[in-house]
Amino acid sequence: MAGGGGTRFWPASRQKTPKQLLNLTGNDLMINETIKRVSKVVDENKIFIVTNSAQADKMCEVTPEFIGAGHILSEPSARNTSACIGYAAIEIMKKYGDGVMCIFPADHYIKDEESFVKIFNEAIRTAMASEKLVTIGITPSFPSTGYGYIKYNKSNDMVKEVIEFVEKPDLDTAKKYIDSGEYAWNSGMFIWKASTILDNFKRYLPDIYNCLDQISDSIGTEDEKAVIERIYPSIPSVSIDYGIMEKSSDVVVLTGEFGWNDVGSWDTMDALFKSDHNGNIICGDQINIDTENCISVSNGRLIATIGVENLIIVETDDALLVCSRNKAQNVKEVVDLLKEKGESRYL
Repeated sequence: MAGGGGTRFWPASRQKTPKQLLNLTGNDLMINETIKRVSKVVDENKIFIVTNSAQADKMCEVTPEFIGAGHILSEPSARNTSACIGYAAIEIMKKYGDGVMCIFPADHYIKDEESFVKIFNEAIRTAMASEKLVTIGITPSFPSTGYGYIKYNKSNDMVKEVIEFVEKPDLDTAKKYIDSGEYAWNSGMFIWKASTILDNFKRYLPDIYNCLDQISDSIGTEDEKAVIERIYPSIPSVSIDYGIMEKSSDVVVLTGEFGWNDVGSWDTMDALFKSDHNGNIICGDQINIDTENCISVSNGRLIATIGVENLIIVETDDALLVCSRNKAQNVKEVVDLLKEKGESRYL
């Protein structure tokens, strides 16, 4: 899934080059790091990318050659994760017949890839042998208020029955979740048969299923593009969590620890880089005097700081972001204001 806008990483993340098309680690674009990791679980020639039409050409340009244009699915409008996953499912059913789908967000960071591969192979075996909807939960390392949680049936089994999905909690609730030992962070990664998820669409999201069914009939015909452009914008915008996972009684979770981080905003850069002796994370050309606990990212120009702390500073060729480190989640509000003002040049 690579269609998000990454608005919390503004001003580096823009509509045509969002977070998944950025090189945040200094190694490669996030989408390509995900492809390399995924190729350890599935065949390279069976990797599909679902993105939006504004990013599709760039996606073709920057991803490896084995991700051909036919495997980059372009959404004419953003309709949330249910539409994205359903679109991929009908494409896969048409091109391969039934098989196990693994759904990965394009912009996550995984430190321990060996453990990641191990848990996904087990998840694939579970999905192949059943009609279960399988998800991956992350064993919490601290009481996060920024992630959703999965409550599961506590047992010694690797595959656990999901009791419920819960939204992002307040701090006191998050602490209770951690203390109970019955909750995992919701990673947004899923494994199931294509036929199984489509059956669940038919049961829980019939309006979306009917739209997908119409698109499916056109796949491989000369009308395919026109049908997608006509029908896709009318698909109800529903997340897969709310639309299916929270309603189904056939959901199981495998929990693991493999250095996962969703890298959702500038304040999570400490997952990618070690801070210096003053607690700063510094990228690019910098001079920092009496500066503590700052995240400072230069994309060309020199950044000089004196006597500041707990700031996020990000410089691009046409914009400068300065915000309190504890307000990182609010960066998307800048993007919303720019949209209201019609300042498309900064989007």
